[in-house]
Amino acid sequence: MATTSPPQRINDADRVFDFRAHASLWFSLGVGLLVMQVGAYLVPAVGTSDAILAIVVGSVLGSALLAWTAKIACDTGLNSAGLMHHVYGSAFAKLPVLLNITQLVGWTTFELVVMRDGTQAMGTQAFGWLPSLSTAVFATLLWGIVLTALMRGSMLGLVRNFVSRFGLPLVIASLIWISYQFWGILQTKGAQAFWQRSGDGSMGLLSAIDLVMAMPVSWLPLIADYARHGQSGSSSWKGTWLGYAIANAWCYALGVLIASVTEPGTDLVTALLVAQGGLIALGLILLDEMDNAYGDVYSAAVSSNSLLSRISIQTWGVGIAVVCTILALYLPMHDLEPFLLKLSSVFIPLYGVILGTLVFNDQLEENTPTVRWQSAVIWLIGIGVFHSLAIWMPQWGSSIPSLLITFVLAWLMRKKV
Repeated sequence: MATTSPPQRINDADRVFDFRAHASLWFSLGVGLLVMQVGAYLVPAVGTSDAILAIVVGSVLGSALLAWTAKIACDTGLNSAGLMHHVYGSAFAKLPVLLNITQLVGWTTFELVVMRDGTQAMGTQAFGWLPSLSTAVFATLLWGIVLTALMRGSMLGLVRNFVSRFGLPLVIASLIWISYQFWGILQTKGAQAFWQRSGDGSMGLLSAIDLVMAMPVSWLPLIADYARHGQSGSSSWKGTWLGYAIANAWCYALGVLIASVTEPGTDLVTALLVAQGGLIALGLILLDEMDNAYGDVYSAAVSSNSLLSRISIQTWGVGIAVVCTILALYLPMHDLEPFLLKLSSVFIPLYGVILGTLVFNDQLEENTPTVRWQSAVIWLIGIGVFHSLAIWMPQWGSSIPSLLITFVLAWLMRKKV
């Protein structure tokens, strides 16, 4: 079978991320209004005790998958497209790479819509703006221009000089303030009723874990693009796991808390704004949301460059940022839950195969076949298992079974790649 050379590994000079950089980056990327909004989906679907259990288990497992992938990427020096190249073959890998680019464009558009809506709400609260088409266009273009400008700079410089040193303390301060405010509201309304609250049965515990894992899993196709810059596999693993697990659990818990103490149907942004100091806290979180949008676009640019390398990563990034800004002006992007779960159905088994193939294999072939059929078939089996369980046995969840099946099959059938 025809072979082709693998993607180029990163240079040692670009391995600059230490434990602090990994932890800061992934804590920052784990924080966001989107995460809180998805956390609010757990109310009233499951009771408080099940929601907390789902948040802890889902955050620990989902972040462990991220950390595991980060270590492999750091040890091999390969980006996400490179990992797919080695495991699925140089030609077949183009399919998951294209799917990754597509979902990254969708995520970036989501982020811009969230930032636009938050900016409009802040304008109404602070300046009496009336929501209108013109203010929506203004806010979208504002964030789109900022995102495009950031894409012209250095990713390494942004993470090391801004996120680690300045962004992280501000984000933590805003989360502490929001937590303090809504915990106070909970105490006023009666904490005992909150802890004893039962769910309405529309979601089981394992399905709730699926929903919590959806956020860290959504970063699986990106993390190698950053983790390959790590100084060691150990620091990549520890920093990624700790940073993302804490941020994911914190934001999901805040979503549950806020949804539990506000009137049903209350918008999350509105709830944040009416809290004391909420305007400042929301502003800081919106600024942090830009990290997420930047992370999506940068990784989409790296993946696009792997398909068409004569266009630089920077040029790809600027172009993708412009496209996402245009999409945010026109597309309705508020129906999150089905989108998240569909992504999980593709990328959980995709990375189950990658982890099962590479986890104990630190020597990669210099050349790879165009298609590794056994990896492709196991991936498709995993997707089928995910959707079959969602239809016929939703009480068992889909993420963990499909991950385990693809991991075990890939591990049993592994060979040097």
